[in-house]
Amino acid sequence: MDSALPNRIAFLGGYLPRLCGIATFTHDLCEAVALAAPSSQCFAGAVNDRMDAYDYPARVRFELDEKELDSYRRAADFLNFNNTDVLCVQHEFGIYGGGAGSHLLALLKEVRMPVVTTLHTVLREPNATQRRVMEELILRSDRLVVMARRGAEILRDTYAVPLTKVDIIPHGIPDMPFIDSSFYKAQLGVEGRKVLLTFGLLGPGKGIEHAIEALPEIVKRHPNVVYLVLGATHPHLVAREGESYRLSLERLAEDRGVKEHVIFYNRFVSLEDLKEFIGATDIYLTPYLNEAQITSGTLAYVFGAGKAVVSTPYWHAQELLAEGRGILVPFRDPHAIAEGVCAFLDDPGRLKATRDEAYQLGRAMIWPAVAQRFIESFQRARTERRAVPRSAFAGWTLASRPYDLPPLRLDHLVRMSDGTGILQHATFNVPNFHEGYCTDDNARAFILCNLLDELGGRPPMEGIDRLATSYLAFLAAALNPGTGRFRNFMSHGRQWLEEAGSEDSHARALWAAGTGSGRSRNPGHRRLSAQLFERGLPVLESFTSPRAWAFTLLGIHEYLRTFPDHAQALALRETLTARLIGLWKDCATEDWPWFESSATYDNARLCQALILSGQRMAHPEALDIALKSLGWLISVQKTQEGHFRPIGSNGFYVRGGARAYFDQQPVEAQSMVSACLAAFRATRDDQWLREAKRAFEWFLGRNDLGLPLYDSNSGGCSDGLHTDRVSENQGAESTLAFHLSLAEMNLAAHAIAPAPTPAP
Repeated sequence: MDSALPNRIAFLGGYLPRLCGIATFTHDLCEAVALAAPSSQCFAGAVNDRMDAYDYPARVRFELDEKELDSYRRAADFLNFNNTDVLCVQHEFGIYGGGAGSHLLALLKEVRMPVVTTLHTVLREPNATQRRVMEELILRSDRLVVMARRGAEILRDTYAVPLTKVDIIPHGIPDMPFIDSSFYKAQLGVEGRKVLLTFGLLGPGKGIEHAIEALPEIVKRHPNVVYLVLGATHPHLVAREGESYRLSLERLAEDRGVKEHVIFYNRFVSLEDLKEFIGATDIYLTPYLNEAQITSGTLAYVFGAGKAVVSTPYWHAQELLAEGRGILVPFRDPHAIAEGVCAFLDDPGRLKATRDEAYQLGRAMIWPAVAQRFIESFQRARTERRAVPRSAFAGWTLASRPYDLPPLRLDHLVRMSDGTGILQHATFNVPNFHEGYCTDDNARAFILCNLLDELGGRPPMEGIDRLATSYLAFLAAALNPGTGRFRNFMSHGRQWLEEAGSEDSHARALWAAGTGSGRSRNPGHRRLSAQLFERGLPVLESFTSPRAWAFTLLGIHEYLRTFPDHAQALALRETLTARLIGLWKDCATEDWPWFESSATYDNARLCQALILSGQRMAHPEALDIALKSLGWLISVQKTQEGHFRPIGSNGFYVRGGARAYFDQQPVEAQSMVSACLAAFRATRDDQWLREAKRAFEWFLGRNDLGLPLYDSNSGGCSDGLHTDRVSENQGAESTLAFHLSLAEMNLAAHAIAPAPTPAP
């Protein structure tokens, strides 16, 4: 192993004064390593979870906006430019933006130094997104640190990580003297009492209600007991629900007649104050409800300070309290908690022996010892992968750097939206009230909101959830309960102009409802979307529009994310897939490999629907037809100069005739982006990525006129490309086409990662 210490060590995670366990850990680890390696320059990058940044100490040299993808790339640039020798990442799915924290991968793709990642959560049964993120995180980390043997075992068994890549380092703790608890009790005003303690950010997963339920039985045998609940409610929980959890605990204590035996101390305490509370403790309670918790900093703190622990058997507790080093009790069992507490209080000799053993074992957990273990891991990482020389712009060609996408700007969409929904048309960039609203555009807008939420992007305005609510409310109102059909057109005065819309508009509404039920993180949106989808599905059997079939297949694909066994959706997917295949077989020839005798509008959606359905159904014929037809469509929509030229709406393209070049519509570019990205995910062939990029660049000016349709000042998109000019109007359909394309390109940008360059 290389004994030389790294010159520059960067730590990435939350950071104090942000109030969360990861922030505390990152701060304490950075400070401990700085003390253990005074010749090294230690600095931190802080992940912000709010728009107004924290007042960080000088140790924090750069900051990331949790939800802004570009800030991760800028952070990577900062680390590379400053010749950082080792990056130590603190990983928890919830502290980084994107699906399952995938924004972090954008940073890890570009940094050029060895990466040591501390895994604060290791899931044995991850969902598909969590698994993908974890697998790439593992790939891009030179070494992995876990705080318990169980974490290493899960990495080996679930993710096939060789144990030679894993370092098991305990959670660091402050070094506290082993002093009798009565010394601190006097300072806290609880002298003469037996003190039970639970501390940390409060939330329902802590199971504190079960400890309060146990108190009457404990107090009956030991009347001098007091239960101290120390810690503020988690800031994210306060934002969503206020103090409802804490208030429910206070009411429970009153209802059980133990309010004189419970103290709530509602604040995030300093380390010095925390030492006093821990010092005054006789027994620590962790009645947590989630077995899969691999790390508990609070448990480590108290155990290492030499305190007896009664805990539910989550993974970290199982390991730390094994062989009689504490008492483990079943989950959600107040009687067992009472018995465990009384077992210690009834037997002072056992209590003292448990405390002595815990304190001795805790000496290996104090921060100086833990810092030394991390330094050894850093040295292993450098030995195993010598960093590629990091001159400022080495290797930063266009081919090696991620494709820079325009920043998200939703000003025009917000301007086009009101409490009813999104208006159809604009005169220049001003909403046109006269044309009213339509289901087509509100469906597209609702899909966009779900993609943006999944992406984690933070637009320059808050309110994605509010916009999504308006668009979904419009769709709910559009469904005619008497016919089971979605209406399409509504006047500005909120009067429906028809009893039923077109088949295509109905199917687009189903697509949006399927997306909401499969992707939305808002439980009300998810339930209403599923309800609309199920109510609007039965009439599809009678539809004859191939595009309606395709839009419905896209909606079914999304709906099955949440309801994979829904019989009617599965059956209709088979029926509609068979119909598209039948169209192909009846029409396609060697020189016209297409579904119909003309290529008209939203053409690539037919291919996209078959790609997704063929892949999910393991239907190779459907997938083969989809890829062949998409390849042909690309060939007839590409100029000799190499740019995208969508089939024009002034005549379309009829077999045996001349294709129309104009007017070119934004929805054609959008559908091509979506279909090509779906083709890439199905085949992993980079050619499809290049075609998606080509179609997206049509919006930005790589087109027949060399003029951009997207207006970066307003966030709007022109309605089309004419023979001699760009349309001056920025309607909803075109603007949504651009933003849907941008969202999909962004999702692809941080989901698709080339393999790291191996060390020389």
